[in-house]
Amino acid sequence: MLEENYELVESIMLYGGLSCLFVLMSIAVHDVLKKNDVPIIGRVVAYGVLGMGAVGFLAKGIIELFWLSAGV
Repeated sequence: MLEENYELVESIMLYGGLSCLFVLMSIAVHDVLKKNDVPIIGRVVAYGVLGMGAVGFLAKGIIELFWLSAGV
């Protein structure tokens, strides 16, 4: 296997693993909020923070993609 293929597989596994972690974190947060009967504003804040983390992760990937395609 070429070195380029190793980097591609490593990148795919990294992003896939981090995406799975975000899904597992959201499931865990949902379970904790549901069991503790948290008010709606608390749920909105908790999901908002988790969502902003995911959006930041996606933005980083998109910015990195543009930079790599531009040769930076």
